[in-house]
Amino acid sequence: MGARYVIVSPCRNEAGTMRRTLDSVLAQTVPPDLWVVVDDGSTDETPAILAEFCAKHPNLRVVRRDDRGRRSVGPGVIEAFYAGLETVDLAGFDFLCKLDMDLDVPPRYFEILLARMAADPRLGTCSGKPYHDVDGRLVHEVCGDETSVGMTKFYRRECFQEIGGFVRAVMWDGIDCHRCRMSGWIARSWDEPDLRFLHLRTMGSSEGNLWEGRKRHGRGQHFMGTGLAYMTASALFRMTQTPYVLGGLAMWLGWVGRALRREERYGDAEFRRFLRRWQRESLLLGKRRATARCDARQEPVFRRLHPGVGGSSTPRPAS
Repeated sequence: MGARYVIVSPCRNEAGTMRRTLDSVLAQTVPPDLWVVVDDGSTDETPAILAEFCAKHPNLRVVRRDDRGRRSVGPGVIEAFYAGLETVDLAGFDFLCKLDMDLDVPPRYFEILLARMAADPRLGTCSGKPYHDVDGRLVHEVCGDETSVGMTKFYRRECFQEIGGFVRAVMWDGIDCHRCRMSGWIARSWDEPDLRFLHLRTMGSSEGNLWEGRKRHGRGQHFMGTGLAYMTASALFRMTQTPYVLGGLAMWLGWVGRALRREERYGDAEFRRFLRRWQRESLLLGKRRATARCDARQEPVFRRLHPGVGGSSTPRPAS
């Protein structure tokens, strides 16, 4: 029997995009063994569309939640994700994926991710890269190679369980990848033709406008433990991306606002120290070299926690 994987997809009022997601996932060269879609209180045609697809696809299951009256990113999305995951016996699967319902994924997407996982036993979470269709032109959504992207996180089950899953807060999709590295796992995403998927909605626009979405990201960075120097560098870089200047400024103001109010941060002090070290090295060396150094430094941690696991294709740090 080959590797088995389950997808859990939180959604709310996705009638405008979900048919493309459903069609593209169900047409995969290696389709999911189980797909749980959590309808988080939709008030549009989402329930009817899901019922239509469930009648044709026995590996598709729907979990329905009461309408909370609004979309809630961050903790709300993860609460919905866990409402679906609680219906799954994870022991029966080797991998799991949190997948949004506003994506169009290429046909070999999961086949390739499964092959990458098989080739590298340290690879704990991975993904492709998101793109937007702008007037018929594909435009990439900026995200680092050292993370799996939040809209489609593919996880090795052991890694997901070892890091304690996702925290129920904004920046859950950043905290998880750094927790992977703390335990010696590797987090990656690749920008390759067969792993480029369409994101059918602009990142940060699902709740409120883009300005509020970018501020929310900055607030999440402060909660996670990001330092001011790294946040400033990140905001300046984002100012060069659309929406120009304002996007990065909103992120920075979101971080500063939380800092001035002395709001609480992620409670794991060891994690915050680990994160700050990686961020300092990233500012000095660049993310790619800093991540390679970190992965090499954490390899003994992985070996200690996972004795007997085979070799790794982990890149060595640049000199």
